[in-house]
Order: sequence, then C-alpha cells, then structure tokens
Amino acid sequence: MAEKKHEKEKEIEREEEVMETRAEAVAEAEVGERVSAEIEALKKQLEKAEAEASEFKDSWMRSQAELQNYRKRVERDNELTRTLMKGDLVKKILPLLDDLERAAQNRPAGDTWADGIELILRKFQATLEGEGVKKIEAEGAAFDPNFHEAISSEHHEDFESGQVIEVVRNGYMLGDHVIRPALVRVAQ
Repeated sequence: MAEKKHEKEKEIEREEEVMETRAEAVAEAEVGERVSAEIEALKKQLEKAEAEASEFKDSWMRSQAELQNYRKRVERDNELTRTLMKGDLVKKILPLLDDLERAAQNRPAGDTWADGIELILRKFQATLEGEGVKKIEAEGAAFDPNFHEAISSEHHEDFESGQVIEVVRNGYMLGDHVIRPALVRVAQ
C-alpha cells in the first residue's frame, strides 16, 4: 500500500509538473506575444523616425541650396550695382574726355602746353581702360544699333551701305554694358 501511495504521489507530482509546464508554456506564449507586439510597435516607431529624419535631411539640404543660391544672387546683384554705379560716373566724365580729345586734335604744333594736355589725355584714357572702360571701334564697321547711334545717313562712294563713314563722338563700354553709344554717320 505504501507502494501504491508512493505511486499515487508520483503521479500527482507528474500531473503538477505537467500543469506547471503547461502554465509556463502559456505564460511564455503570452510573454512572446507581448514581446512580438512590442517589437512590431518599435519597428513602426523606427520606420516613422527614419522617415521623419529623411524628411528633415531633405528639408535641410533644400534650405542649404536656397541659401547658397541667395548668396550668389546677392553677389551678382551687388556686382551689377557696382558696375552700373561705375558706368554712371564714367558717363558723367566722358564729356571731359571728349573735350580733351578735341583739344589734342586742334593743338598747335610744338607748344609745350599742348603736349601737357595730350599727356593728361593719355593718362585719362589709361585710367579708364584700367577700370574696364573700352572705346567702341566704329569707323568702317557695319552699323549696329546696339553700339552705334546714327545721326545721318549719306551716300558715300568709298563705303558700302550700312557701314559707318565717320565717328562724330566716341562710344564706350564698361565690360559688356554700353555706357554711351558712338554717334556715327552711316553710308546709304
């Protein structure tokens, strides 16, 4: 009987162990499901954070590009403003250059005073060239309304139609900008 009692106790122990094992399996399954659910939630959060980070990075890169474009635009605008201001100043002093050129053309020969005027004229021209001011070469060239302003149109045997016969007043450019067009007479 002791043996039966012992067997019954062993059987109860086995059943308790099976029950414990089942309970542990159920608990592990529940924990596994919770962990899986948490992992899925964390994966979704990670994907969302990565998408936001990518969006922020793209936005930052666009902002950087816009800033660089803005700086370049401001730099270009400032350069254009400086060129236009310089052009306005040069335009105001060109009549002085015209007067010096006329004085040099009509100077008396051998007069030291007239030699001084010619020296001043050359320095004046060199200074303007140093600042990027170029004389528009027009005599004998084809008439171009972008660079020339016609004051008369005449028949001339030595020139073809549309060619500049004579420059009445020199024109000047600053870089690519015409400061003052050349006043010219044009052949018909």
